[in-house]
Amino acid sequence: MNALSRELPDFTMGDGTATADACFRCVAYPVKGRPLPPFDWAVVGCISILAPIYMLYGIEFERAGKVRLRSTVRFEPLTPPMRHPADVFARKIEETFGVSALPREVAEIPVPLVVEWKEPPETMLFHALFSNQPENVP
Repeated sequence: MNALSRELPDFTMGDGTATADACFRCVAYPVKGRPLPPFDWAVVGCISILAPIYMLYGIEFERAGKVRLRSTVRFEPLTPPMRHPADVFARKIEETFGVSALPREVAEIPVPLVVEWKEPPETMLFHALFSNQPENVP
């Protein structure tokens, strides 16, 4: 996270890892400050603990003032503002951990598993390898 903070100085980095997830997650918020001011989106990089793979995605937030009403996950293609931090995440993850990106088409393959709150037919390989609630970040 320190290396990412140096390369993305206008972003606040956060640890988005949850104990129930099968991955480690880092979140880039497009603002600086503590506590975080309201923001409309974030980029997440996650590395699976089950396989040598990672995935990047964006989250768009619908708000009413400072309250989040809804979060929407965006896999590729990311919006133009999300592209730069996602590219930095990808490069740093590959350099540091030597893992490969999981293609979206593979991540979206349905799997016959129950993963926390997801049940077939909604469960995708992404949920099993990373998180069943990718939109849930601090």
